[in-house]
Amino acid sequence: MQITAIYPGTFDPITNGHLDLIARASRIHYKVIVAVAENKDKQPLFSLSERVEMIKEVTQEFSSVSVLGFDNLLVEFAKQQNADVILRGLRAVSDFEFEFQLAGMNRRLSPELETVFLTPAEQYEFISSSMIREIAKLGGDVSSCVPLTVQKKLTQKFSEK
Repeated sequence: MQITAIYPGTFDPITNGHLDLIARASRIHYKVIVAVAENKDKQPLFSLSERVEMIKEVTQEFSSVSVLGFDNLLVEFAKQQNADVILRGLRAVSDFEFEFQLAGMNRRLSPELETVFLTPAEQYEFISSSMIREIAKLGGDVSSCVPLTVQKKLTQKFSEK
């Protein structure tokens, strides 16, 4: 049976923690779709197209991974992609309550869609995109937290501002 997992997020920017989950999910599932949310409410640093391109660049080694942007309800996007599973990452206990509520609502909206939680490798447990943006904005070193191409794009983006 072919299983398709959707890994949704804003990915502004994608981090090594995200990549850890993508790599591990690609070993578990037949196909992984990294679903990049438009999410204008968050006022992302990178445009949707920039985020999609960055993720495509850093995931090209994974033959079972594709990257798509979306701007509708996640369960609707998952149905459009014939997904079976929503993949979510849990970094800390503090993530659990929100993710648990989200999984419950997604189950209510689309009962056939399962949610699977993965925890990142311990060296990535405390990395978040918002933390990376803040460190990069202030000129800090994020090289251990993001791929080199993302680090360069962060430097470029903040030098433009």
